[in-house]
Amino acid sequence: MDLGLKGKRALVTGSTAGIGLASARALAREGAYVWVNGRTQARVESAVENLRRELPGATVSGIAADLSSSAGCETLIGQLPEVDVLVNNLGIFELKSFEQISDEDWIHFFETNVLSGVRLSRHYVRGMRLRNWGRIVFVSSESALQIPTEMIHYGMTKTAQLAVARGLAETLIGTGVTVNSVLPGPTASEGVGGFVAQMAAERGVDVATVEREFFATARPSSVLQRFATPDEVAAMIAYVCSVPASATTGAALRVDGGVVRAIA
Repeated sequence: MDLGLKGKRALVTGSTAGIGLASARALAREGAYVWVNGRTQARVESAVENLRRELPGATVSGIAADLSSSAGCETLIGQLPEVDVLVNNLGIFELKSFEQISDEDWIHFFETNVLSGVRLSRHYVRGMRLRNWGRIVFVSSESALQIPTEMIHYGMTKTAQLAVARGLAETLIGTGVTVNSVLPGPTASEGVGGFVAQMAAERGVDVATVEREFFATARPSSVLQRFATPDEVAAMIAYVCSVPASATTGAALRVDGGVVRAIA
């Protein structure tokens, strides 16, 4: 299927690894002009080089900016004033009991996971309205619907993204601009992969054993019973960014392996 993205300008935040990098790859493969983003110049340059090597002829650039602050968002916008496709993928997580989550933690998670997307969407949606075409995607999580007790502050930000995305979509009634959320389930991203590998090493077992135990105890409702790959999630993200997805807006689309026990 031709996704109609050739020549479209696409920004994927937090895209030096994991779902973000896979999404940048998927969009570049479709002929979009893609900008990769990360906090450090070294990580951004490495991701850009890898994508150019994988996809000869693709147009891929990078912008190093820490989007957890308004200043970082302004830095990025200054270098990239307009886009046609915005994928708000940037997100952080950590395991921490509720009693240990400080005010500073709550604020940091909200600024990074929610306000980064709010600030960028607020800027880029203006040009999308004028052109009467655009795609905004918030990469949320199944944790938005099933708040994990081991990281309530993370779950809160993922739920907030759903509210922002739906509200913004409703301000764009009758336009060619769509806004959607994608909700990955447990995914073998860089952070999760490192965490699982560390647990396996500490216990003296293999990674497959830790994965089986995770789904048996922490996510028993999973139909997939394995971690999704970043590419599997990126396939959904690329689709909702496409021209054929023009009737999909205001939606929360799950790529969760069936973790959420619901039929809608």
